[in-house]
Amino acid sequence: MPRRSLDPAAQRRGQRLTSRLTQARRASGRSAEAVARSAGISVETVRSIEKGRTATPEFFTVAALATELGLSLDELYAFVRSDRSAEHDHPSADTAS
Repeated sequence: MPRRSLDPAAQRRGQRLTSRLTQARRASGRSAEAVARSAGISVETVRSIEKGRTATPEFFTVAALATELGLSLDELYAFVRSDRSAEHDHPSADTAS
């Protein structure tokens, strides 16, 4: 069964997730191969996430990467969802009076 297209907000959340995981891996000084091996996932999965080819990785994949990179899932979730408040602070022109 094919996946549905992501709406723009979901695409932004995916980009933020990708950005944060990539940033954390680079800050750790470790290669994608080393992190993948330690997290018990394939290096192709890590590369696919980092290149944005996997916009919505599976929960256990994100959890394994977050744990390996020393990221709290709560913190990661808050970071990924943080653009939400910006959407509420700036209503679209359609709803503004």
